[in-house]
Amino acid sequence: QKIRMKFSLLVLLQVSLVGTTFAFNNITPKITHSLKSSNKHSSNGHSSNDSSMNLQRHSNLHAVPPSSSAFLNSQDIPPLEGVVGTTPFYAYSKERLEESASQALAFPNAYGLTVRYAMKALPTRAVLQIFRKSGIKIDASSVFEVERAVMAGYEYSDISLSTQELGEEFKGLVEKGVKVNCCSLDQLRKFGSAFPGGKCGVRINPGVGSGGFSKSTTGFSKTNVGGPSSSFGIWVGSVEDGTVGGIVEEYGIEVERIHTHIGSGSDPEIWKQVAVKSLSFAETFPTVTSVNLGGGYKVGRNPDEVSTDLQEIGEPVKQAFIDFKEKNGREIKLEIEPGTFLVANAGCVVSKVQDIVTTSEYTFLKLDCGMTDLLRPSLYGAIHPVTVLPSSGSQSDVGTETEDAVVVGHCCESGDLMTPLPGEPESLGTREVRKASIGDYCVIDGSGAYCSGMSTKNYNSFPEAGEVLVEGGKGTLIRKRQRLEQMLVNEIDI
Repeated sequence: QKIRMKFSLLVLLQVSLVGTTFAFNNITPKITHSLKSSNKHSSNGHSSNDSSMNLQRHSNLHAVPPSSSAFLNSQDIPPLEGVVGTTPFYAYSKERLEESASQALAFPNAYGLTVRYAMKALPTRAVLQIFRKSGIKIDASSVFEVERAVMAGYEYSDISLSTQELGEEFKGLVEKGVKVNCCSLDQLRKFGSAFPGGKCGVRINPGVGSGGFSKSTTGFSKTNVGGPSSSFGIWVGSVEDGTVGGIVEEYGIEVERIHTHIGSGSDPEIWKQVAVKSLSFAETFPTVTSVNLGGGYKVGRNPDEVSTDLQEIGEPVKQAFIDFKEKNGREIKLEIEPGTFLVANAGCVVSKVQDIVTTSEYTFLKLDCGMTDLLRPSLYGAIHPVTVLPSSGSQSDVGTETEDAVVVGHCCESGDLMTPLPGEPESLGTREVRKASIGDYCVIDGSGAYCSGMSTKNYNSFPEAGEVLVEGGKGTLIRKRQRLEQMLVNEIDI
């Protein structure tokens, strides 16, 4: 029997990153698939029949459910809830944020390193301030992110802008010191017209991409931002045939930086190959002084996922920069721009089980959060660790009884699913979790990146959740829960 459920997202998002980070030591799931559907898969990992949700095709993340989440125990949660005022809320570990920053800043390099935080992953002011103090600069994806970073304490000169929409506002930002990477031929002409003889970077699509669940390096994927199926960057052929060089010569532009980015959750081997290829572009433009290798390090939220070792992938890249100098006599500086790597496993969503529904086939745990707070499962089929903890806040009440359950959100939307199959947002997956009662806490880990910053905000008029920074077991409020009147402030009566 097949039951098909219509899946519709009311908010269209253009996203270039999704990513994953470090594994959790206290969760040991085994993913098994029950492929009862007749759906066939194409080479890019997508179903050939993606218009419906097949309820028979499901998997269980069988596990020994942990007695705590990645960095929160049962007793930690009630005090944090008191700080925010209610669930759901986001919790971020300051220690984990600082640790990941230190690891990124230690990336191997030959002639200098600049680490830029891809702030679209999590643009909350307190997080930006933590990274600013650590010495990390900013990769912005819009003119609005530029101003948001400045409001958090950054200088304009600390910010690099690579954007799909280069509005007229960019001129004032460049005059203030923002570094622009031109991401299309039109953007390059626009920059040259506004700043003849000026300095800028050029983002190049190297011809291949890699990201997320997709195995294809050339096919479309929501997490793949390189190759012929991606609109990001100037196509490599336009470099090779002299088109870019012609525009540069016409306007007297000084190309000071080469930028590439192939996707989020990239295969480390493909990432290293593209890093070397990016240096070859620097040979084309003798004025280049730095090469920016976009983020997308493949790291794991779940213990079955392989994490990228930055030291391991960094050493051959460092050697490539040394080889470039020996061949060309130029020392090229390295820039990297991690997003997910810095924040994903430093954050979680803390929610409550507000209802439980059973059918002939499934037990559904309905949370008081959803795609309004965590869109990645519905959008990508992303897998997040899910931990059910007792409402009492006592570790002694955790218990050992388990159940297989589908975890869903609070939106009136069939696609508001927290436990899809891996990479299949329209297919139900079940999780083995501790048997839940209404009122129990449910912690969804790995939610630091592309959750608060990328959600179907205010769908069903649910307010933005609050955010709390955790340090030494104590919480500090860093974003208040949105009030209804704030949601309506820009509406006008007729």
